[in-house]
Amino acid sequence: MTAQATIIDAGVGNLGNLRRALQHVGAECRITVDPEEVRQSRCLLLPGVGAFKPPRERLRGGLEDALQEALKEGAWLLGICIGYQLLFASSDEFGDTDGLGLLPGTVSHLPEGVSLPHIGWNQLLRSPNADNGGLGHLLNGVDEGSHVYFVHSYAPMDVPEEVRLADARHGARFTAVAGQGRVLGTQFHPEKSGRTGLKILSNYLELAHANHSGD
Repeated sequence: MTAQATIIDAGVGNLGNLRRALQHVGAECRITVDPEEVRQSRCLLLPGVGAFKPPRERLRGGLEDALQEALKEGAWLLGICIGYQLLFASSDEFGDTDGLGLLPGTVSHLPEGVSLPHIGWNQLLRSPNADNGGLGHLLNGVDEGSHVYFVHSYAPMDVPEEVRLADARHGARFTAVAGQGRVLGTQFHPEKSGRTGLKILSNYLELAHANHSGD
């Protein structure tokens, strides 16, 4: 059965690239701002680019409520770039702003003294806790040191070890992939990361649909 995926439109992302990447690995995709569609989905993706606050405000209210309800009913969620940062407790970009609180940790500015924003290819460094109760499947088939594509100036910097799946380094080591429960995220753009990114998206679809074969 074809995997189904729902992309949440937070108003700040090139959604077409992500949809094409998901279609390339065999998913049927819809892009939505409809809370009811989010509530009913069991395979969600939250992408984004730019600053933290605009998409955070767009999610408040019905969309956020629907997302929380979907997760309670067994949905999986993959955050990408700013969508990944939104999963954490807060960000200090342009003043403190609360996040969705789905992953522990806060988002902070990358260190001064390196080129910012951090744009381009960088290596993934697997965490010692990379399996994390089966969530390590997200990186199945991804070799240590594989390169993926980043565009950001902020990153989760204080994520507990048990939640980290992989790190990267740019001025400091930061959490590039994290997961807890059915919530996962990547600071980089898998849809722009060639074969490695496509493999990660394919692995996510497998995780999300493993227990929802009827969706």
